[in-house]
Amino acid sequence: MPWPYPRIVAHRGGGALAPENTLGAIRRGAALGFRGVEFDVMLAGDGTPVLIHDETTERTTGVRGKVSEMSYRELSGLNAGGGEKIPRFEEAAGLCRSLGVWANVEIKPAEGHERATGETVAGMARELWRGAELAPVLSSFSIEALEAAKQGAADLPRGYLVDEVPDDWQGTVRRLGCIAVHCNQKKLTEEKAKAIRKAGYALLCWTVNDPVAARRLLGWGVDCLVTDALQAIVPDFT
Repeated sequence: MPWPYPRIVAHRGGGALAPENTLGAIRRGAALGFRGVEFDVMLAGDGTPVLIHDETTERTTGVRGKVSEMSYRELSGLNAGGGEKIPRFEEAAGLCRSLGVWANVEIKPAEGHERATGETVAGMARELWRGAELAPVLSSFSIEALEAAKQGAADLPRGYLVDEVPDDWQGTVRRLGCIAVHCNQKKLTEEKAKAIRKAGYALLCWTVNDPVAARRLLGWGVDCLVTDALQAIVPDFT
């Protein structure tokens, strides 16, 4: 498939230049000219989808806690860095739409909440981006979450997110109805990259911070690079 989305995407909103998975990060990425951002969504204990990567809050806020056991009100009172708070998914979606920024939404379920997270995030994404020129792509390491996302919003595009692309990747991609494979660029081979593209699927690589590696991957036909190095791998990088 032709890739209709931005080719260079800011990791967790603002790469290494802003507190990850915050509204400030999305603003920073957009201010630098990035037309696409990636961020993670997990359910808080009260079912509110929030932007956070880890199942615990200590690394990003300095306060110990489990996201799946805390209400959004509790989470929103924590400092996610630079005075930023942990935002709700709907806030991030609204900001992306107002800034004209496309989103790769990674469904990041806490253990034991895979299906609920997939269903909730997909259902909300469908409504939050209703009428948008470019719908978000929903990706996840969790097969169960992607299955639930497919059931909850079959019309939204999905990405099969893996560390290393397995040999049986195509069967899984077909079953999940994914448009793309999202993989760790360090474990991708040229042979596998070309096989994915030849089969008609798009290919996204994370997290690409070295310009030399970025050029190599683009030469292999990779459609999209997710980066933390927003000043080295710029939106119009070639």
